[in-house]
Amino acid sequence: MNPDRRRFLTATASTALAFGPKSGEAQEAKPNLIREENAKPGTTDWQLTRVRINSGRYRTKLIEGYVSHQSIRAGETLDFFISTEPERPFTIDLYRLGYYGGTGGRHMAQLGPFPGKIQPTPAMSAGSRLHECQWEISTGLSIPDDWISGVYLGKLTTIPATRSEPYWQSYVIFIVRDDREADVIFQTSDNTSQAYNRWPENESLYTDPRGAHAPGVAVSFDRPYGLYPQFGALPLSIGSGEFLLWEFPLSFWLEKEGYDVTYLANVDVLESGSIERSRVFLSVAHDEYWDRKQFTRVASAIEEGLSVLWLCGNSVFIDSPFSQSTGGQANRVITRRGCFGELREDENDSYAALWDTLESTAPDERKIMGVRSVVPFNGGGDWTCRKADHWVFKGTGMKNGDAIPGLVGWEHHGEPDPDREGLEVLAEGSVWAGGTREGRYSAVLFPGPKGNFVFNASTVFWNIGLSSPPGQWAPYTHFSRPHGPDPRVQQITRNLLNRAISQGSEAIPDANLSED
Repeated sequence: MNPDRRRFLTATASTALAFGPKSGEAQEAKPNLIREENAKPGTTDWQLTRVRINSGRYRTKLIEGYVSHQSIRAGETLDFFISTEPERPFTIDLYRLGYYGGTGGRHMAQLGPFPGKIQPTPAMSAGSRLHECQWEISTGLSIPDDWISGVYLGKLTTIPATRSEPYWQSYVIFIVRDDREADVIFQTSDNTSQAYNRWPENESLYTDPRGAHAPGVAVSFDRPYGLYPQFGALPLSIGSGEFLLWEFPLSFWLEKEGYDVTYLANVDVLESGSIERSRVFLSVAHDEYWDRKQFTRVASAIEEGLSVLWLCGNSVFIDSPFSQSTGGQANRVITRRGCFGELREDENDSYAALWDTLESTAPDERKIMGVRSVVPFNGGGDWTCRKADHWVFKGTGMKNGDAIPGLVGWEHHGEPDPDREGLEVLAEGSVWAGGTREGRYSAVLFPGPKGNFVFNASTVFWNIGLSSPPGQWAPYTHFSRPHGPDPRVQQITRNLLNRAISQGSEAIPDANLSED
């Protein structure tokens, strides 16, 4: 047995995790809220039916809105800010997303109808290019006590003025969070959704005339999400950011499998104790924009025994601190300050303009991820096994050189940390940006100090290999595409989660200690 692996397995079997729910009889007796919730009747009606972009390339003025909080607890009040043009009454149907027998959602409530009104488009702030709505509240909702943690959609629907007029729809999105101990914490990547949001016309963190990565540019959560700006028309992204595109397949699969999962927004990681109450923390899909305080929190939690699964690509790249809104509400604005880690080498100098504007302002992200964003940032490729005898691959049947087609994309990680003791490269290979320019990715795992571990899949598309919920879009970018759910991706993810959750057990099953 490899000495590093022997130390890792010994620590896993003998170390009681300092935080998170304990195993044994108390754990066996703990009710599984996720299984109970997903046994309730579901529906596919959470999906949008009639959507139309009618202002520029990304915006629907027909009905659009946002909510007052990225995440909220039961008992707190969530405010809704809705605009309709032309003015039409509207309803808000609220859904919790999950598995629900394969339907993907459960209808929680209908609010309204409410009178619609045209709300003003805010002017752009000089310098920061911030668009921050200060709309009138359309309605509020005290989150019911029995709404468990999850990702929730509000489906906005206009009520036509005549029988011959069509209705129109869009979304608002929010997280219901809790403070309970849970095996798994799912952090949504809503900072990145907002960074790429081009509402109202073409105003994201990437549209500054100085350059796509210019510092000092800011975006606000006090505005609707427009149509996602990459990869063509994606109607279910109107009002929901990137969640349904890359993140929902993981949530759908986790809840199908019955994992004890609870949900947070990016901003919640700033709060003391927010992630330490779990055994494993998930960074999901396209988790690019981080406040440095998030980095500090996760680094500390790893040292204290938390396992982390980076099921994502291009993550922890942009140093983007939170700040308060004009109205004084905390953490409603993010601003690009710089990047994590040292500037990347680019022998072809094609990113020279980027490095002219983007400075290193935060720690090396490899300290918590094992790898980092590399040049070229994007592309497509196959996820190729390089260490088939590792426990991560148990039950997959994979051999060295076997590949999962198209799973790497459209952004990835590479350049493993040379200073990280015990780091193992599990998969690596080529990606091709634009179909021809070659880059390299590496998927890695390294041990933590208390029997925990950190895994990095190094691809945004990992979760597409887990499930295909209703409405799921199959991406095609850089002349490459993933194939959808794959039993090997599912088994690898299951192995990782089960190992992380078993930390602190008085007796870990022999299968979890196998090197097969």
